[in-house]
Amino acid sequence: MTTPAVRTRPRALALTALAAALMWATAACEDGSPAAKVNDPAWQEPSSYTYTLESSEGERSLIGRFEVTVRGGEVVKSVGLDEAGRRLVDRRPEEVPTIGELLDEAEAARKDDADKVEITYASDGHPTRICLDWEENAVDDEALYAITGYAATG
Repeated sequence: MTTPAVRTRPRALALTALAAALMWATAACEDGSPAAKVNDPAWQEPSSYTYTLESSEGERSLIGRFEVTVRGGEVVKSVGLDEAGRRLVDRRPEEVPTIGELLDEAEAARKDDADKVEITYASDGHPTRICLDWEENAVDDEALYAITGYAATG
C-alpha cells in the first residue's frame, strides 16, 4: 500500500508562512514572566552602574548585545559583544542607551498609546526586560530589551 502524495500549493504555503510569522511576532514579547506597567517600582537609576543589554526585535537601529558602563548618568563606555553590537558601537556609539533612556522610551510608547508596553523588574526594582510593540498588527515595529548583569558602582 502506498501513501498518497501530498501536494501543497504555493499560495497555501505563503499563507501558512504569513500566519506563522504573525504568531511569532505576536508572541515575541511574551515569555510567561509577570510584567508590570511602566514606573511601577520605585527604582531610582543610580548615576553610575554597569549592565549588559541585549536588544532584539523589529528593524530598529539598536540591535545586538552590549556591555555598558554608565557614569554621571551618561554612557561612558560600550562594548559590542556580538557582530551587530560591535558594528553599532563602531559607527554610532551614542545610540547605546542608559537604563533610564530605555525606561523613557517605554514611557513615550505608553503615552503614544502603543499596543504593548511590558516591563519586568528584578527584586531590587531595576528593569530586566522591556518589551514594546507600537502597533500589534504591524511587522518590525517591536523592541525587546533584556537587561542582565546590572550592578551599581559607587
